[in-house]
Amino acid sequence: MALNTVPRKVGVLGYGRLGQSLVSHLLTQGPELGLELVFVWNRDPGRMAGSVPPTLQLQNLAALGERHPDLVVEVAHPKIIHESGAEILRYANLLSLRVTMATHPDGFRLEGPLATAHSTGPRTVLYEGPVRGLCPLAPRNSNTMAAAALAAPSLGFDRVIGVLVADFSLKDMHVVDVELSGPPGPKGRSFAVHTHRENPSEPGAVTGSATITTFWRSLLGCCHLPSKPGIHLC
Repeated sequence: MALNTVPRKVGVLGYGRLGQSLVSHLLTQGPELGLELVFVWNRDPGRMAGSVPPTLQLQNLAALGERHPDLVVEVAHPKIIHESGAEILRYANLLSLRVTMATHPDGFRLEGPLATAHSTGPRTVLYEGPVRGLCPLAPRNSNTMAAAALAAPSLGFDRVIGVLVADFSLKDMHVVDVELSGPPGPKGRSFAVHTHRENPSEPGAVTGSATITTFWRSLLGCCHLPSKPGIHLC
């Protein structure tokens, strides 16, 4: 069933594993759902050759307004939003989605001092501290933590603690644990929640297998929301 009588125009930034999956879904299922793919942009345009129709390849990110998108999905790198987010929001809503994990060291894409960090045993904590300090060092592996900081404004990026773990036993899996503790009550007991997620993945992959489906469902969920301009976190 179509989401609207008028097709919603979607642009995709990034053509890695997630971008390729979203583009494939939009081309094959988009029309029946009321979604029209209007452009695909990638830092290396050659990666789109032979799989993205030339008319949909956006060579210059600054020209995205000419495609009149309603929604832009970023599945490239956080610095794209840092550099071009304000410009994108002049023309369309923005959907930013990523996943963080504890996994085999080959599954990390680290920057700065963490890029040269080495595991000292079967399971090594590479970072433990405020999320604010981790995000610039692990932009592709800290987004669940960043989302938690945004969802808990009373704590924010300085009081939500992020822990990044390299575990050689997790060769085909990304694991996320979230622990939440409330303040002690009158009898000294605290409310606590602990969630544990295991996402199968290819060895060395940044993106877990279940994440592919999650991104597509998030895009559809975003299109079901009332049309309000801005950034959508799903």
